[in-house]
Amino acid sequence: MGPVNKKPNGSFWLLVLLLNCFYACNKTEELQTAATVTSASADDLARDPKPNIIFILGDDIGYEIPAVNGGQSYTTPNIDFLAANGVRFTQCYGAANCSPSRFMLLTGKYNFRNYTKWGVMDPSEKTLGNMFKNAGYATCYAGKWQLDGGDNSARAFGFDKYSMWLPFYKLPEESPRYKSPEILQDGAYLPASETKDKYSVDIFTKYIQDFIDSNQRKPFFIYYSMPLCHKVFCPTPDDPEYATYDFTKSDPKFFPSMVNYMDKQIGVLLAKINSAGLRRKTIFVFLGDNGSPKNIVSTYNGYEVPGEKGQTTSYGTHVPLIFYWPKNAPEGVVTNQLVDFTDFMPTLANLTGIPVPANYGVLDGKDFSQVVKGTATSSSRDAVFLHFQPFLNESGNRLFRYAANSTYKLYDESGFFYNVVNDIEEQHPIPAASLTPQELLTKQYFEQIISTMHK
Repeated sequence: MGPVNKKPNGSFWLLVLLLNCFYACNKTEELQTAATVTSASADDLARDPKPNIIFILGDDIGYEIPAVNGGQSYTTPNIDFLAANGVRFTQCYGAANCSPSRFMLLTGKYNFRNYTKWGVMDPSEKTLGNMFKNAGYATCYAGKWQLDGGDNSARAFGFDKYSMWLPFYKLPEESPRYKSPEILQDGAYLPASETKDKYSVDIFTKYIQDFIDSNQRKPFFIYYSMPLCHKVFCPTPDDPEYATYDFTKSDPKFFPSMVNYMDKQIGVLLAKINSAGLRRKTIFVFLGDNGSPKNIVSTYNGYEVPGEKGQTTSYGTHVPLIFYWPKNAPEGVVTNQLVDFTDFMPTLANLTGIPVPANYGVLDGKDFSQVVKGTATSSSRDAVFLHFQPFLNESGNRLFRYAANSTYKLYDESGFFYNVVNDIEEQHPIPAASLTPQELLTKQYFEQIISTMHK
C-alpha cells in the first residue's frame, strides 16, 4: 500500500491513514538476493518465540572458497551477503574428511566417543535433530546422509521429514550423486521417472521450500547437507553441457560452476524465508565440512591454495563459518574466536533458548552463542582438538590426535609442535631447544588438553 497524499476526511480516512503508517513502518527490508515481502508477516502469526534454524553444510568447501574470506576463484554473492550482514568466523576447524566432521557436528562429541565406522552412526546416538525435536521443533534433513540406517536412523536421530541421498552404507560411486539421483524421501524411494535427468540439489532445495511452507507457525530446524561441491566434478543445470555430459566422469573445470550453484541455493532459501515473512525469526548458518578437494587449486588473497582434504593441515581442516540472524546478531562482524565442530550443539541450544541436553553422555562442545549475538567477544574455547582416524575399521589406518590454536599445533603421537602461521604445510617442527618461554607454555597446555581426551 502506497503513502496517502490526501488529507483524510472523517474517521474512515483517519483509519486508512493509520493503517498506511502501520504497514510503512513495519515493511520488511529487502534482501539483496530475495524478493520483497508482500504477504502478512508470519512473525505476527507465529506464537512460538523460538527462532528457526537453517543449517547449510557445504561438502568439501575449504576456508579459501568464499569470496568474502579472500577467495578470488569463485563467485559467492549469497555467502558474501550472509557475512556482510552477519557474523563471520575466521578460525573454525573440522576434521579432514566428511564423515568424522559430521559425527562431531551432529553429536557434539569428539570421534573417540562414538565413531566406529566410516559412514555408519550407531542409532543409539543423539543428535541435533533429537535436541530440536524434543524441544518442540519440526525437523528436516535434506541432502547427503551417509550415516546408514535409512528411514529408521533418520527417525532415531530426530528428523520428522527427510529427503536424502546415500541413505545406507555404500560407496558414493555406487549411487548417482547429482543427475538422475536415487533419493529416499519420507520412507520410500522417489520413482526413477521423477528423478530422471533431474539435479539432486534442485530436488533437495525444493523439498526444503515445501517444508518451510508447511511449518510457518511452528519453529523448525533444517539441516541441509548439500552434496555440492564434492566430486564427481560435473556440470550443473546452469551449464550448457548438463544435458549430454557423462556424469561418471570428473572434470575440475566444472568446480567453479558447482560453487556458484551451491551459493545459488542459499539465495533461493533466503528468498523463501523473506517471502514467508520469517526473516527475523530465522538463523542461517553456513559451514564447510572439511578442506577443499586435493585436485582443486584456488586463488586466495593473491596466492595459490591447494585443496588438502584428507590431510590434517590447515588447508585440510580450516573451513568457512557464518551466522546470519537479522536484528538479533550484529552485522558485518568478523571474529577470530576458535570454533570446532563439537561446539554447535551447545551454541544452537543457547541461541534458541532450549536446554543443552543433559542425558546425551559427555558433550565436548563450548558455547559460543554470545559471540554470535554480539554480547561477548570470546567464548571459553582457547584451543581446538581433533581425534582423527576416519577408517579405523581398516588395517594400517593411522590415528592423528592434536591440539591447536590459530598459531600453534601439537601432535600427540609424534610430539611435533608447529607454528602453523609460518609453516602452514607443517614441514618444520620447532625443536624443543628453540622454544620461547611462551611457546613452551603453549605446548604444555596442549599436552594437558590431549591427556584429558579419552573415554
